[in-house]
Amino acid sequence: MNAESEIVIGQERFEALGQDAALTAGAERFVMSETRRPPLVIKEDELFLYADDEGLIPAAENSPLGLYFRDTRFLSRLEMTVGGRAPILLSATAERNYLSSAEFTNLELRGAGGEIIPQTSVHVRRTRLVSDRVYELLRIKNYHSAPVEVVIELTFDADFRDMFEVRGMRRRKRGTRLAPKSAGDTITLAYYGLDEVLRKTIVRFEQTPARLQGGTASFRVNLAPRERKVVRFSIEVALPDAPPVSAGDFTARLSDLRRDYERCFAGATGIFTDSEQVTGVLRRGQADLRMLTTGTPYGRTFSAAVPWFVAPFGHDTIIACLETLMLDPRPAVDCVRLLTRLQGHTDNAFREEEPGKIMHELRQGELAAVKAIPHTPNYGAVDTTALYLLLICEVVMWTGDLEFFELLREPIDAALRWIDESGDLDGDGFVEYRRRSRAGLVNQGWRDAREAIVHRDGTVAQGPIALAETQAYIYYAKRRLANLFGQLGDIELSERLQAETQALKMRFNERFWMADEGYVAMALDGDKRQVETVCSTAGHCLWSRIVADEHVPAVVERLLSPDMFSGWGVRTMAKSAASYSPMSYYNGSVWPYDNALIVNGLKKHGFAQEANRIAAAMFDAAVAQQYSRLPEFICGFTRQAVNRPVAYPMACSPDAPAAGSVFLVLQAMLGLYASAAENVLYVHNPLLPKWLGEVTLSNLSVGRSRLSLRFRRDGNQTTFSVRDKQGGVRVVVVE
Repeated sequence: MNAESEIVIGQERFEALGQDAALTAGAERFVMSETRRPPLVIKEDELFLYADDEGLIPAAENSPLGLYFRDTRFLSRLEMTVGGRAPILLSATAERNYLSSAEFTNLELRGAGGEIIPQTSVHVRRTRLVSDRVYELLRIKNYHSAPVEVVIELTFDADFRDMFEVRGMRRRKRGTRLAPKSAGDTITLAYYGLDEVLRKTIVRFEQTPARLQGGTASFRVNLAPRERKVVRFSIEVALPDAPPVSAGDFTARLSDLRRDYERCFAGATGIFTDSEQVTGVLRRGQADLRMLTTGTPYGRTFSAAVPWFVAPFGHDTIIACLETLMLDPRPAVDCVRLLTRLQGHTDNAFREEEPGKIMHELRQGELAAVKAIPHTPNYGAVDTTALYLLLICEVVMWTGDLEFFELLREPIDAALRWIDESGDLDGDGFVEYRRRSRAGLVNQGWRDAREAIVHRDGTVAQGPIALAETQAYIYYAKRRLANLFGQLGDIELSERLQAETQALKMRFNERFWMADEGYVAMALDGDKRQVETVCSTAGHCLWSRIVADEHVPAVVERLLSPDMFSGWGVRTMAKSAASYSPMSYYNGSVWPYDNALIVNGLKKHGFAQEANRIAAAMFDAAVAQQYSRLPEFICGFTRQAVNRPVAYPMACSPDAPAAGSVFLVLQAMLGLYASAAENVLYVHNPLLPKWLGEVTLSNLSVGRSRLSLRFRRDGNQTTFSVRDKQGGVRVVVVE
């Protein structure tokens, strides 16, 4: 099938299925659902369970809860009653990422034999593990002085909705849901999709239920005083091309996962601090990154976030890898390989694919299979290509693998051509975006909400849009590429790229600098007018070093002003902006990854104290969260007004860029920069804040060398020592 006919098919199916283009992929277009407490989330590989605070999935309209696999909800209802009544939750946790537990007791109820069972007589512990399937153990114990007989009833259902439907997309046509099948010890729920794929959810019980009808199983549990009995079952998802579910039990799978997490951590840099809270935040981030590692047909990589984005995302996946190179460069290598395999090769307006362009988002659900959505993959992002090039360079900086770099010469050249040719829509030397597909995003940078790119008076900027941070990423990537090509002896290309970066920096500061604000414009609109709204991505421009030296102090001052700094981090948009809202996605909220780049940028320019001020806010915000887990973002309310960060109910958690952010912040504090090809680790002005006295890194990988470093604060000074070294790496202090 040629690209042109594929576009037609895609658009026709997009329209025939009743797709509302505004709901296709806009991050701000989710249906908000009421939540009482944070949900219990467990995930392993492609399978994740998103349950309420009791570990249940109530049947409810517009609920995002469910068991998901490859962008399909395989379970939309999982409810439990004890003696015909909902039990009372005592406590619940999903701290271990792949394991959740919940403790329940009973209200006063009538037993199966007619006897009255007083409240708090029966204890039910639900322990749930996600691995190749979901394993569940229900332990029921009688604390009453007399025997009891209770009926435990479990109800299951599956709507098999595509993730885009769950997120709020309207659709007129669906496949066929088959009637539940109940036989012996098994319930089977099934759906035959428009993609001609039969999807099944299979619930298997170890003990035969007393009653099995439709999607409901009932167990009559007789318990003597102090007696305990266990009900065991598992939930499998079945697709024709899914990996087979192997034999195994709860205990064996739990041991396997524990060992796998331990192996993952053992191969990475060990980080220990004298602050239990800081160490806890770092351990949580590392565990969440392992949790978000997901297999695809193109390789393993970080999924962006749970629940909405359990899929490879160009921008988010690259950012998480850039943040964690000091921790472990292996995921970054895997990410580069995956993105290279998916690099654009043709011109496809429906997917917004162009030769050399790097993908935005890959989906594997029913709607993607029938080309009702363009995520096969979708290329509608302007930043990912430059960030891909930057990630390649940073991988080489930490691994020293110049052969890896040389093997990527063709995709690197293709990406550079896209930046210089297709990406520059009007030939003015800046890369812009405009939507080519009705199914695509209107805004195609990180701030992809429809109202995110706005002028000072609140009017939406019209494209093509040239974002400030896009130019910054291109500058950073080309500067790094120039250095690497120089090391490889391609002096002509190195000098050309150096000249291009110098010209881009000059052009950027001429066109994006707002003299009246003393700040960097958000963007240039389609008429080449500055989008003058003050926003946080000026900090990304510091990170890339594209801001002229004479402008840096003014940018730093504004970023730390009360207008921008909330006390929990830098807001995405200034409070003084007409479009500011602390409860928005991009117009005043606080994003950990955004702040991590800002911290790193401040440190590069010598503003170490200012960087540590934001770092302190980020760690404080993390400690205040459940499990010390930074979510995708928090509301931008001022810290003085509230003593805890204000959560946004639809923010993803865990989130890969948020989980990785704390490692880039720590790297900035320690001032570590690698040049593995030269066998050098640079230490630039390390400065631990007053709330952190000591940091030890062990098993730090720089090229083929491994070393351990110990940083200690003594008053206002931070010193370091090399504790152990394997290999010839040199540690060089840079003032």
